[in-house]
Amino acid sequence: MAPVTSPSSPPVTEGSPPRGGLGPGTAFVLVFGSSAAVLVVEIVALRLLAPYLGLTLETSTLVIGIALTAIASGSWLGGRLADRVDPRRLVGPALGMSGAVVALTPALLRATAERAPAALLLVASLTILVPGALLSAVTPIVTKLRLTSLAETGTVVGRLSGVGTFGAIVGTVLTGFVLVSRLPVSGILIGLGTLLVVGSALVEWRRRGWNSTPVLALAVLAGGLAVTVAPGDCDQETRYHCARIVADPARATGRTLVLDGLRHSYVDVDDPAVLEFTYVRAIASVVDAAFPEGRPLAAHHLGGGGLTLPRHLAATRPGTRSVVSEIDDGVVRINRDHLGLRPGTGIDVRVEDGRLGLRRLDAASLDLVVGDAFGGVSVPWHLTTAEAMADVRRVLNGHGVYVANLIDHGGMAFARAEVATLDATFEHVAVMGEPEDIGLDRATTPSGGNLVALASDRPFDVPATQRALDARGTGWKIATGHDLTAWIGDARPLTDDHAPVDQLLQPYGPPRSR
Repeated sequence: MAPVTSPSSPPVTEGSPPRGGLGPGTAFVLVFGSSAAVLVVEIVALRLLAPYLGLTLETSTLVIGIALTAIASGSWLGGRLADRVDPRRLVGPALGMSGAVVALTPALLRATAERAPAALLLVASLTILVPGALLSAVTPIVTKLRLTSLAETGTVVGRLSGVGTFGAIVGTVLTGFVLVSRLPVSGILIGLGTLLVVGSALVEWRRRGWNSTPVLALAVLAGGLAVTVAPGDCDQETRYHCARIVADPARATGRTLVLDGLRHSYVDVDDPAVLEFTYVRAIASVVDAAFPEGRPLAAHHLGGGGLTLPRHLAATRPGTRSVVSEIDDGVVRINRDHLGLRPGTGIDVRVEDGRLGLRRLDAASLDLVVGDAFGGVSVPWHLTTAEAMADVRRVLNGHGVYVANLIDHGGMAFARAEVATLDATFEHVAVMGEPEDIGLDRATTPSGGNLVALASDRPFDVPATQRALDARGTGWKIATGHDLTAWIGDARPLTDDHAPVDQLLQPYGPPRSR
């Protein structure tokens, strides 16, 4: 057979040794590592962007789309370059330059978000696209180096493709289950950038033909130094959030829990009777009106945050048992270490998904269920559906009440759909908020923010609830009956089969509490 040649690389003939001395082990490591790195960058990018864009379906879709674009373009360009340039000259630069960009990413994104937010999407796209494309180019380049015989083309391509896919799986699992729980996001990316530059140096040391490794090492060092002074740093990075504890200058014992840039909870570590946020005072008003003063309750809380309401119930209704489903164990640690949560208060915090926690509860076992779980400004969709509400109704006793904090703006499409879902599940439903936001003041444009929905199979004492709202200085009103029906309008209930929460939600505007 005549040898197959390309203008930029040595001949490929059956039985010839691997070009550049690239053995199968080295090839597997390069393909496995570069593919894993792409997925690490993708997952960590979501966490970096969440404080500024929110942790929504749109944000996830954007990041996944950019990552897939990087993989596709890198694979295509890497293959074309490998056919036109000696592929031995490409592997080291691809690893090194991607490492430099990855290491600089935390500082670049945080500085852009704080100082030039209009450019955030562009910078974020480039910090995913550039390293993703460079790393994805490694597989076709290595494949070209390993193709020593036309008789084994399918074997080589299939084997390396499988190794790359396995690397991507390992990168995904390692990041989600190990790295994020043990390391800060910036540390993951700077560490990955360092590994990529070291890999580049080793490849070039073997080839002895490229001298830019010191420059890239300086870029990694710069990324490490810059992230220490970049804005937007966290007091603690949890599995799901960038968390900060902000002291209240007006109250020595006041603390605000900030998750991904949003104020989630206010806690007075010495006085749990203090309720700062309006929506928390509204929920407390519902409890005041629905149950006799001082009576202990059996309560379940979907979402923990700073545990403001469980602490309040424990202090004002001694003997109350509050079970809290909080999915983020880092938030639980913050409560214990920084927000004064002590054992023996009747608060049982369980690290679990809220809906799974509901399923484990006995029927008719609760007086109160509080829905206050958020990912960014959005209620997790699986806690909004008719099926989830049926589980809430199952665990409430005949006099039990469900109260939920909602956030929406504009046309309130999500809030109206969620209240429609409650209306299809419970006998009695109401919504509380600023009059213009719940349809009681049609002359004023809705500004949006927090609303509180309540549902039960027993009638509400509306006058008593309104008096409690007034007594706590909320300025809110309560809508029921025809007013509520008119406000819900043509909103459709949400179901497990169709709950487009992120599309319905309009998160923009000045939220009053979060």
